[in-house]
Amino acid sequence: MERRFSIVASLVAAAVVAAVSLNGAEGWSTYDAKAFHVVGKVLCQDCSKGWNQWAHGATPIIGSKVGVTCMGPQARVLLHKSDACDRRGEFDVVVDKYVNGVEVNPEECTVRLVSSGCQNCTVMTNFNGGKDGVRLSRPSTVYPGRIAYKVGPFYFTTPKCDLPRK
Repeated sequence: MERRFSIVASLVAAAVVAAVSLNGAEGWSTYDAKAFHVVGKVLCQDCSKGWNQWAHGATPIIGSKVGVTCMGPQARVLLHKSDACDRRGEFDVVVDKYVNGVEVNPEECTVRLVSSGCQNCTVMTNFNGGKDGVRLSRPSTVYPGRIAYKVGPFYFTTPKCDLPRK
């Protein structure tokens, strides 16, 4: 009985070690991912609408841009890529696993708003870190051949909604 318990305990420990190793970038080879995706949405919030419309009725901004910057050794920029949003306000930035022979660590990447694709909704907000940038931490999707990190949604607002700071 004691021997069965030790075998089961060993199997459980091995499973835990395997699961922990898949949470970070070191799990890439297991899933044969040659790149990772950074996905999300960019929306416009208009404060001139009623509260319900402002809180729940944000509209997608076609053509708005989001940038991904990944740092490499010696805290130098290894990669910077951007993507324009589609008709649903969604972006998908594909980051290769290796850049110039150096492996990209997703946790060293920051995602931020770059520009708006709307002439009426041009003020960046920092909701969900869109203006200052947000670091990637854990993948939201892990499948064989596909790893994705979801961020946002990020928001722009109209100039009349941009309150002066006191």
